[in-house]
Formats: sequence, C-alpha cells, structure tokens
Amino acid sequence: MIEEIGANEAERGDGLRRASPMGKQIDATAIQRFLDDVEGAGLELQSLMLWRDGAVVAEGFHWPYGPDRLRMSHSMTKSVTACAIGLLVDAGKLALQDRVASFFPEVAIDPASPAARMTVEDLITMRTGHAREVSGSIWRGIGTSWIAEFFKIPIVHEPGTHYLYSSAASYMLSAIVQRVTGDTIHAYLTPRLFEPLGMRRLRWDVGPDGINPGGNGITFLPVDALKLGILHAQKGVWEGMQILPLWWVEAATRAQGADDYGYHWVIGDTYFTALGQFVQMVVVYPEHDAVLAIHSAMEESAVLLPHLKRHFPAAFAGGDAEADRTLAKRLAGWAAEPALRSSATGDPARLEGDWTVAPNELDIERIGLRFTADSVRLALADASGEHFLAAPLDSWRTAPLTFPGASLHHGYVMAETPTVAGARWTGEHALEITLHFVESAFRDTLTIARNGDALTLDRRVNINSGARAWPTLRGSRVG
Repeated sequence: MIEEIGANEAERGDGLRRASPMGKQIDATAIQRFLDDVEGAGLELQSLMLWRDGAVVAEGFHWPYGPDRLRMSHSMTKSVTACAIGLLVDAGKLALQDRVASFFPEVAIDPASPAARMTVEDLITMRTGHAREVSGSIWRGIGTSWIAEFFKIPIVHEPGTHYLYSSAASYMLSAIVQRVTGDTIHAYLTPRLFEPLGMRRLRWDVGPDGINPGGNGITFLPVDALKLGILHAQKGVWEGMQILPLWWVEAATRAQGADDYGYHWVIGDTYFTALGQFVQMVVVYPEHDAVLAIHSAMEESAVLLPHLKRHFPAAFAGGDAEADRTLAKRLAGWAAEPALRSSATGDPARLEGDWTVAPNELDIERIGLRFTADSVRLALADASGEHFLAAPLDSWRTAPLTFPGASLHHGYVMAETPTVAGARWTGEHALEITLHFVESAFRDTLTIARNGDALTLDRRVNINSGARAWPTLRGSRVG
C-alpha cells in the first residue's frame, strides 16, 4: 500500500524512501487507468512498485503476495548476469572479444568451426549462431554438464550475425565468470552488487556443473527487482557510489546488434527492461527518472506492453492529492485475504481412503485422502515415493510444500517452497484444493470427485510455458 507523505519522505525498512505520487509529479489517475485496462483485459498482475526521482510512490501486492515474499525472477536474472560481465570487463579481467572456447579447454572444439569463433559479446547479445533456443525449463531436467550440452547445439549462422534469444548463452556467461574469478557469479556479485544494494535474501539456483544459471534462477524480493532498475536509471550509482561503470550501463541499455536487445536488457522506444518469463518485469524510463517493477502471471510481455505504452510515460506529469488517496486505497485493498467457503456440504466418507490409479503418463500409482473436522490430507504415490499436502477446509494456511508438478511449473520442482493452501467442498462428493506457490507465478487448482465407484483427480495451473493441466487421474478404491 501507499500513503500520502508529502514533503517528509520516509523509509519502510528496505532502504528506499517513500513519497506521494503528487510529490514526485505523477498522475495517480493515469496509474488507476492502467490498472483498469490490465484488469479489464483479464491479465493477472500480482504486484506493482513504482519509483521516481528518489522515492517509491506507489506499491501494491495482491494477496497472498506481499513485500516480504521472495519471488522467482526467471529471465530477469539475465540483466543481473550482465552486471558481472560489465564489472569484469571494466577491471580488465575479461574482454567482450574473448573467444568462448578459450575458457573451456576440456571441451574438444574444431579450431576451424564456428564454435571456435564465438565471443563473449556474441553470448551477451544473443548472437551465438545457434539453430534453436534453449529454455531454462529444458536444461532443468538434465543432470549432466550443461557446458557440454551448450557445445552440442548446432550452429547454423556465423556467430555475431544472427539474433536468437536463448538461456544457454546466459549460462555460459555465468560459467565464464566462474572460470575467470574462481567464484560462482553469485559469490562474485555479493560484495560488489547485492550487499551495496541491500539485497540480503537473494537466492540463486545452482546447476549440475556447480554454476549458477546465468539466464534464470534468482529468487529475491520485489523491491530487489526495483533496485536493479533504479541502479541502471542512476547510471550505475547507488547512494553516491559508482557500483557499475557508467560506460557499461550506457552500453548495456542500448541496442547492440538487434534493434530491441542490448547486453541482456530488452530495449524499447522510451524505456529499457529486465524481463522474465510470465512477465516479471522492471521497466526503466531514463528520461523521466522512473522505474516500474511488476510481477505477474501473464502469457508474455506483448500482452501487457500496449497497456504500459498507453499510460506510461504519460503518467509522469502533474498530480492530484485526491487521486493519490484513491490510488492508495485501491492498492491497499489488494492485500485483503479472500474468503474461502464451501458451496455444498461434503461427505468425507465417500472420498476417504486409498485409491489405485489406472495407468497414466504421470506414473502416479495411488491417491490417498484423509479428513479431519477442519482439514484434508492428500497423498500421491509414484515411482519416486509418496508425496503429501495438507489443506484446511474453508480457510488458508501457509507451509513449505514439495509436491509433484514440475511439468506444470516451467520445469521447476518447487521443493519446500512456501505454499498457501486451502480447500472447499463444491459438491457432496467433490472437493477443490487451491495451492498458491507464492514465490512464483503459479497457482494450482486440484479437483477431486467421486462418481459411482470411481474417483477422479484433475489438476490445472494458471500459467505455464507448457501444459496447463494434468490428464485426468482415475482411481478405484483399494480393498
């Protein structure tokens, strides 16, 4: 939420000052119109933070998300990886024209092949010459060396001549940082970037090579995403210190080889952006000293961009105290917990027990259901073992959860992640369980029903890069 602060700006414990929109010459009515457009289009915006001229002027978090909830950044990570490359180039420890192959002498590469000519700049501008894109979701299922996988990708264009977005290129940048420094990119950036900016809870996945994926894998607070944008809006300066080289920030945030891509930043007409899957987005408006950070569950940025362009940067003009109050009330309302109520009186005895599942492509063998007066416990058994979730009836509860479903979650296992769970009866013999994986964009809905002697279980997700639903599981009671 926001509040009218006026001339006296304040902090909220994250190192950033707060101010009213009007105090920073922002039209709160334009922001409301943006929200109206987004909601009217049926787009799921989960959080928003807007900063201008030294202060956060608007912030809102839809339940169950919040300012203290970590969020997966997906490919927003790429813009963080670029920071490490810039620091090493500026320090003279790396050059953009260095050959990628020179860092990996253990890999047999034909000196006459295009792979031998690929440079660091080709990686950071996504001009590797590869025949196909590699998504992080593809490599997450591979337990062997991702470096070896990179050099298996066919090259069909001369490196440096053809743009093709791929997380494989970003992975190799992270691997190069580790070869040059002896540290993971996470460890390298911690004292140079994360600590100065106050990014204290940041996590970064590690691949099978012991390397942080350079194209994804960072989980941090929404305000940390905002700070990444602010740092670049301020030309690499943070609290009077030059954290990133000025020349690098300017080079990274202008087109390099492709009209809309710099050094791991997406370039627009009046903005540049760090962009992650399902529209995790930091938009920097350099001419207006403004940064917008949002987390979403949307198909792609193309569905949001028309609404952004319609209302930003037009919002960076004027202001009105009454509009500020109206916007503050609206954003504060986002945090309200929705009621969860059964629409029927359920009969737990009809679902209680163990059910053998018919052969299925998920290799799930058994479903188990147990009820108490105010909760349900669901078990699924597959070749890897038995997995459990517990959900209260007609209310919500947050707890760590590991539950099979990577195919619905962009390849992520979501192990021991905070999950807000709730259940309700939708019929006498029908139960619905909702799972909010609150460090991500994913929200799953499981529907369990009894029809005659058979039990069915359906599962769907709000957003995904692949399938949005499991095939229906059909079970018969054990015994």
